[in-house]
Amino acid sequence: MTDFAALLQPDLGQPAHRLHLLRKDDLDGWLRGQPERVRAAVAAQRFEAKPGEFAMLPGDGADDWEAALGLPAKPGPWDIAPAVAKLPAGTYRAAPAIAPLAGLGWLLAQHRFERYRLSPDPQPERVLIVTDVARIEETVRLAQAVALVRDLVDTPASDMGPADLVAAAQQAAAGCGAELTVTDGKALAEGYPMIHAVGRAATADRAPRLIELDWGNPDHPRLAIIGKGVCFDSGGLDIKPSSGMRLMKKDMGGAAHAIALARLVMEARLPVRLHMLVPAVENAVSAASFRPGDILASRNGVTVEIGNTDAEGRLILADALTRALEGEPDLIVDFATLTGAARVALGPDLPALFSNDDSLAADLLAAADASGDPLWRLPLWQPYAEMLKSDLADIGNAADGPFAGAVTAALFLNRFVPDGTPWAHLDTFAWMPAARPGRPRGGEALGLMAVWEMLRRRFG
Repeated sequence: MTDFAALLQPDLGQPAHRLHLLRKDDLDGWLRGQPERVRAAVAAQRFEAKPGEFAMLPGDGADDWEAALGLPAKPGPWDIAPAVAKLPAGTYRAAPAIAPLAGLGWLLAQHRFERYRLSPDPQPERVLIVTDVARIEETVRLAQAVALVRDLVDTPASDMGPADLVAAAQQAAAGCGAELTVTDGKALAEGYPMIHAVGRAATADRAPRLIELDWGNPDHPRLAIIGKGVCFDSGGLDIKPSSGMRLMKKDMGGAAHAIALARLVMEARLPVRLHMLVPAVENAVSAASFRPGDILASRNGVTVEIGNTDAEGRLILADALTRALEGEPDLIVDFATLTGAARVALGPDLPALFSNDDSLAADLLAAADASGDPLWRLPLWQPYAEMLKSDLADIGNAADGPFAGAVTAALFLNRFVPDGTPWAHLDTFAWMPAARPGRPRGGEALGLMAVWEMLRRRFG
């Protein structure tokens, strides 16, 4: 992984090129204080300080140059990232001093996933020196968490099966004093029947399992973090077309978010009793596949009629939610690449937020705004629970029609969460379909920073 700590350094007065961060309304006043050579360079490059605009500025000598970057009225984590791709290697000092969020964008703009390249492209290092020394470590940790999500999601399914998710959780727990437990085989089949049913068609080396991590003081509030870990989703017997299967390596994106968030919680030593759960499966096709029309028992005894084997994520999450609730948590957050319907409604950038607790939802939306990691709340519209009715079982796993797919999926999960336990469900895409400054095409943490900011405010 990129050495982010080397790219964000405290300002000790070391030599550095100045990076002027300007809003459009500030440009004229700033120009009046600049020498003629700078004003001429700004005019020649038609720099107007619009968000993302960039200009190189001459100094007194050949090596004494500066640069300017346009910012929006309310800068976020990615607004300084456009400069990174345009600046040569070197050390830079921003003026005015940047907020920690901007430092995050500076770091992540230099992250690369090059595990599968025979000859990785050498990347110039751009070092940013900052005055807010107290926030450097926190910014680096957050960048590492986002990069971890990206790397796990970008890894192809051939190298990211259930056992590899176990290894990722073990690595996240390393050095933190956490206890890791893996349930598989007969114990999984008997204790977590829906996790087992979804994953049982896979080969033996990709057998399903439930990964659990426990950390922290038992006297602290209990926090459960759950991540959907479908390492590849063929759709099962309701098989996806090839176009729908192309990106299904990212169907463990919820697990990647959960593992990265758990690492953040432990590294910051947040005063919580952490319980992370990742149901890890591959939804494969074989004679052992669960079938449309099957009725599955869940861990808490609720029976589920299978209307669609491609609605498998909610099944494994239901068993994980039941397990989490056995610990009597004060708060549950789950991440899942759950429905295409959420993407149709909100597009790739906005995770859909569902919650049974208005106060928790408000805290998450406020944290999303503060962190520059947007969320959009959708309703747990109870009348739509009728769409999940089954003639034979307690509930069906999928509605018959095309309406409100993200809502009905969340309502299915809500069936396994009792009133009185605050719960938030993030239906996230975990993917950038097109590259943007600081965010390459591929795996992406969407919702991670917002949830972390909420947790930091609540418990930090």
